[in-house]
Amino acid sequence: MQLLPLKVFKCLADETRLRSMLLIAREGELCVCELTCALDVSQPKISRHLAELRQCGLLQDRRQGQWVYYSLAADLPEWVTQVLQSTLQANADWLDTNLNQLGAMGDRPLRQSACC
Repeated sequence: MQLLPLKVFKCLADETRLRSMLLIAREGELCVCELTCALDVSQPKISRHLAELRQCGLLQDRRQGQWVYYSLAADLPEWVTQVLQSTLQANADWLDTNLNQLGAMGDRPLRQSACC
């Protein structure tokens, strides 16, 4: 699937989706429970937004037991990766609260063990 700029920017136009994408780009991979904690948003809302990002072709997921982990799509065009990295670098303080909440999360999942 070809990612056209209009589609990418429409997918990122929601604050929850944008913050989720930037956190995943920064961390490499996050599960739903980590995003729920970092963004202080309900699990159903996070799951809905992650499903939209996956449908847009921006994210991929993998299952580990009952948990689902999200990372940037493997075939993400370089220009999209550059936009995300540039946004992260230029606006690092915009995610401070989310990163602090993520860092304070007790029992963060290990990638090879059960989540939460």
